[in-house]
Amino acid sequence: MLNPNTFVLTRTFTKPPEAVFAAFADPKKKRRWMADGHDHHVDHYHADFRVGGKDEGQYRLSDTTPFPGVVMTSEEIYLEIAANERIVSASTMTLGGNLISASLASFEIEPHGDGGAKLTFTHQALFYPVSDGPDMRRDGWNKLLDTLHDTVHNNG
Repeated sequence: MLNPNTFVLTRTFTKPPEAVFAAFADPKKKRRWMADGHDHHVDHYHADFRVGGKDEGQYRLSDTTPFPGVVMTSEEIYLEIAANERIVSASTMTLGGNLISASLASFEIEPHGDGGAKLTFTHQALFYPVSDGPDMRRDGWNKLLDTLHDTVHNNG
C-alpha cells in the first residue's frame, strides 16, 4: 500500500532571493548542497536546470547507513521555474533498483527582512512499502536545506 505524506519546511537567509535561486541554477552549487554528502558516494550527478530539464543522480550508500553499498538513484524533472521566486519539480527515487517514492516539490523564495530571503519548501510524496518513509525523508530534507543555507552564505 502507498503511504502519502506532505510536509513543509522553511529557512531564512541573510542573502537576497537571487543568491538562494543561484544555488539551484548553478550546477556546481546545486551538486554541493544536493548531491555531495557523508552517507554516500556519488557515482554520477548531472543537473539540467530548465523547464523540462532533468537532474539525475546515482549514489552508493556508505557503511554508516542501514544499506551499505546499495545503489540509490534519483531523477528530478523541472515543471516550472520563475527566476528568483519559485521552482516546482517532480521526482522519483529508487533503492537497490526498487522504486521507493514519487514526489512533487515546490521551493518558494521571497524577500525577507532587510535584504534577505525566505525559502518555503513543500514536499508531497507517495512512499512505497520498501521506502525510507516520510520521517526519514523529512530528516533528509532538513539536512539538505541546512547545507543549502551554508552554500548560500559561504558564496557557494
